[in-house]
Amino acid sequence: MITSTANKKVKELAELSAKAKARAEADVFLAEGRKLFMEAPDDRIVAVYAEESCYHTADAVMREKLDALSCELVSSEVFRKISDTKTPQGILTVIKQSHHKLHMLLKRASGGAPLFLVLEQIQDPGNLGTMLRTAEGAGVSGVIMTRDTADIYSPKTIRSTMGSVYRVPFVVTDDLGEALEQLTAAGVRTYAACPASGACVYDEPDYRESCAFLIGNEGNGLREETVKRANRCVTIPMAGHVESLNAAMAAGILLYEAARQRRV
Repeated sequence: MITSTANKKVKELAELSAKAKARAEADVFLAEGRKLFMEAPDDRIVAVYAEESCYHTADAVMREKLDALSCELVSSEVFRKISDTKTPQGILTVIKQSHHKLHMLLKRASGGAPLFLVLEQIQDPGNLGTMLRTAEGAGVSGVIMTRDTADIYSPKTIRSTMGSVYRVPFVVTDDLGEALEQLTAAGVRTYAACPASGACVYDEPDYRESCAFLIGNEGNGLREETVKRANRCVTIPMAGHVESLNAAMAAGILLYEAARQRRV
């Protein structure tokens, strides 16, 4: 059992928790908590660290998985050091990052009517994680995000996904314009969420065809050049004195309208 916070592994875990660069170089991310541990694909788990008391109080199903993966026990003090939460949950999993390419997502979805979520400069990790979770619930084919979007592998984002990060394929792009061109070439219509003049109400278009929703920065929305590249602009009507919705909420409304149409 690791009992010293000066242990080399403990220092490495603390750095992985705090620094995106360290996560990228190691090609891993950290997932804290029972749910994220239990849902993690076994073939992507690199290591598991469990607080001693958590291990001894684990239920039979969790204990079986812990033993199969040969988890390493740590003291309460050490776990507080490597935890990113105020109330540590007693188990931390090191997981391999996933790597997807847009052309492969499009190929995988060929023959159907794929649904994509495109995110530009989303800054809040909680919003990003919620969008990924919502995207899974709505049945998206994949999520595309710009490089300057919040780090998908930050501990806060991972917690917000509630496990969807394992199952929703996503692509981080350095050139959103090129990604949108790939979507267009594949027959995917793009809808920019923005209050531009000429925008239609969000429930008017037919989303049963291949389509993608574009969601922009929480404060500034989509960039003008991104809006111009979209096939159509859609807006969500506001009552009262509300000017706009939270970005994750807007994404949810659009994705579930598409899901509703496709279900009907």
